[in-house]
Amino acid sequence: MSTTIIDKIKKEIESLDITSIPEEVGVVTAASDGIAEIDGLKDAEMMEMVIFEDTDGLSLEEAIKSDDTLYGLILNLEEDTVKVVVLGGAARVREGMRVRRTKKLLSIPVSEDIVGRVVNPLGETIDGKGAIEGKADMPIERVAYGVMERSGVNEPVHTGIKAIDSMIPIGRGQRELIIGDRQTGKTTIAIDTIINQKYEPKEKRPICIYVAIGQKRSKTVSLMAKLEAAGAMEYTTIVATSASEASPMLFLAPFAGAAIGEYFMQQGKDVLVVFDDLSKHAVAYRQMSLLLRRPPGREAYPGDIFYLHSRLLERSAKLSAELGGGSITALPIIETQEGDVSAYIPTNVISITDGQIFLEGDLFNKGIRPALNVGISVSRVGSSAQTKAMKKVSGKIRLELAQFRELEAFMQFASDLDEETKARLDSGRKYVELLKQKQNDPMPFYKQVVSIYAANNGIFDGTEAENVHAIEETWLGFIERDRKDIFDAIETGRELTDELVAKLDTAIADFKEAHSSYYGS
Repeated sequence: MSTTIIDKIKKEIESLDITSIPEEVGVVTAASDGIAEIDGLKDAEMMEMVIFEDTDGLSLEEAIKSDDTLYGLILNLEEDTVKVVVLGGAARVREGMRVRRTKKLLSIPVSEDIVGRVVNPLGETIDGKGAIEGKADMPIERVAYGVMERSGVNEPVHTGIKAIDSMIPIGRGQRELIIGDRQTGKTTIAIDTIINQKYEPKEKRPICIYVAIGQKRSKTVSLMAKLEAAGAMEYTTIVATSASEASPMLFLAPFAGAAIGEYFMQQGKDVLVVFDDLSKHAVAYRQMSLLLRRPPGREAYPGDIFYLHSRLLERSAKLSAELGGGSITALPIIETQEGDVSAYIPTNVISITDGQIFLEGDLFNKGIRPALNVGISVSRVGSSAQTKAMKKVSGKIRLELAQFRELEAFMQFASDLDEETKARLDSGRKYVELLKQKQNDPMPFYKQVVSIYAANNGIFDGTEAENVHAIEETWLGFIERDRKDIFDAIETGRELTDELVAKLDTAIADFKEAHSSYYGS
């Protein structure tokens, strides 16, 4: 082909008026239960947004900007038609309605201003504080970062809960499942973790995202009030969906949370995302899939339910230094029935995540809160996500508690116990008391270290288990008032040096002498 002909073709392409090319338009052939079947969109793509003709007379650009635009999301590509889930306002869709392609995959508008706000899964604010300015579109679905783009998890996310930070540490970039029956304190652990981030230095503090999937509106409002009272809303975003909303909105909520997290992660920041809870997400996906006529599998869930949660949770990562070193830490929550962790959805999510915090109903009812089952709970990142100070003091606790649980079960059948067994039981009871914590009262890690070190080194020897909380509170107050340099050194250095150990040993001796009334003398 000659150069003259090529130049001519180029000029013809440049002179084309792209705006005159007709948009791809389809027609709704059937609509029910929030699902629309559309004919005529032969080049449509999976997860593409479409606009229903409720905004008739507007250009595509004007329709997209309109607040009243009725969107749909393409989820089924069939031989002659596509099936679309309607994103809110499904009652407005009727047969014969025209539908336009946007040629844009579903995305959520995000900016720095989204922090401290409450939004729905489409990025629209629902807290009555006005719109969010300066938005960047973040795709709801995207391929997770590959292995070579990630780095090892080696920084902790301090939850403020002694039992977790000492025995089941969570690292930045990890996925740690919180699992247990209804009303066992799962959401409380997530909220305490968010509140505890206020103790982190501002430059290292994670942006927190709480995703409420099908929760009561009253619960979400109450939760927001708790975060505001604790001063945590200034670094937190809530993505809220209520139980009364259509299943597509519940389906999109966790993906919207992940997309918001990626916006900040790509800037090199750390992010903590709570998905509360993925059991409701699975039910919403099952409902949507059955309406889309996808074949049901085990427990009526569609066959790709595992893939749904894996592609969501795989987006949690600790990025390499070349990509800015940002991270997303995921805390998915799963509700079990009668403690059955072997059910379909729990086993799916357990196999995707890097560990689980299992909360037991029996322990909760006994007043042991958080109701942590030490035997089943695990962190697969382990001590690499702990500070040196916490690593040094926490080794003894798990062993003590495991032995205590074993002896406690055996004790029910034994009438006479030897002195060594009695001593072990007494020590175990004191550790159980030490690890109890009040709701929404997280403890900064340097206080945890001082508290656990004192327990390991005999501060509770010679006293009763019921005195543990009083002694701990008095001991931490004593250090805060008279030996504050110990707290400061652990907070900044994050390790227990020989000098600090000597200071703590002296402080324990001085405390026991000054507070002899606790020890029966």
